[in-house]
Amino acid sequence: MKAIIPAAGLGTRFLPSTKCTPKEMLPVLDKPVIQYVVEEALEPDEVDGAIIVTSPNKPELLSYFQPDLSLEQLLRERGKGAYADAVAEAGSMPVDFRFQYKPKGLGHAIRSAADAVAGESFLVLLGDYVVPARDICDKMLAVSASRGGASVIAVAACAPDEVSRYGIVAGERAGSLPGCEGAGDSEPGAVWRVSGLVEKPDPAEAPSNLYIVGRYLLSPLVMDLLEDQAPGAGGEVQLTDAMARSLDREAMYAVVIDPLSGYDTGTPSGWMATNALMAASDPRFSGAFWEAVDARGGLKR
Repeated sequence: MKAIIPAAGLGTRFLPSTKCTPKEMLPVLDKPVIQYVVEEALEPDEVDGAIIVTSPNKPELLSYFQPDLSLEQLLRERGKGAYADAVAEAGSMPVDFRFQYKPKGLGHAIRSAADAVAGESFLVLLGDYVVPARDICDKMLAVSASRGGASVIAVAACAPDEVSRYGIVAGERAGSLPGCEGAGDSEPGAVWRVSGLVEKPDPAEAPSNLYIVGRYLLSPLVMDLLEDQAPGAGGEVQLTDAMARSLDREAMYAVVIDPLSGYDTGTPSGWMATNALMAASDPRFSGAFWEAVDARGGLKR
């Protein structure tokens, strides 16, 4: 199984920083965002490779995941073996690339990797969402395996008055993950059968308060439907439109996750918060982080 990671966007909200540096290459602690996503994609045993769909104007992504033996040697000669190991790890990951030559939407980006999935189910991980525990894909795979290989999406609960910001699922409760049988309908571990997908509904008309969080396990049918998917919202080919079309022909499920499972790095404020929160909780950095904060008088609001 392959995991597709769309990473072709312009990163407009981060300009001018992203004029020369792709937003996926912005660092979170000691690694770029994209490496966290690739590591998560490769975590399940079922996955044997990641496909990054990017723009030809982002050669930095290709360069990052290629071996750099000269840099490794230089670092080892200088006694910096840990840094050399980190460089070697990034260059040895089973990552391949496909290109989206025109910005035609998320669905179009995913369809650009159709040849790589070869008629099999595939994962999609949005490239600006970091999941330190790397456990969401395994949960989706478990739900799919128990339901005949069906498509599964990850969802999380939001406040009812916030549904107009997200893609919301309609459906009904259909079970739980093992060990989560006591979870409420909108609590982590609940499993829903999806009957519809509604983009940014009015709160008064929303079918639930469960929003899609950017992790998908999709059947070959969804990839096939993307081939002739007409442009939707914003004049772009929308993945959710193809997913909605698939509901008439096969089942789709949603597994509820903790909304705090991941960090959204897609906006400057989200990226800054992710760095701060992860630095504060990572034992490698937390001591020095809080020392640096306290040296400037602490955090005040």
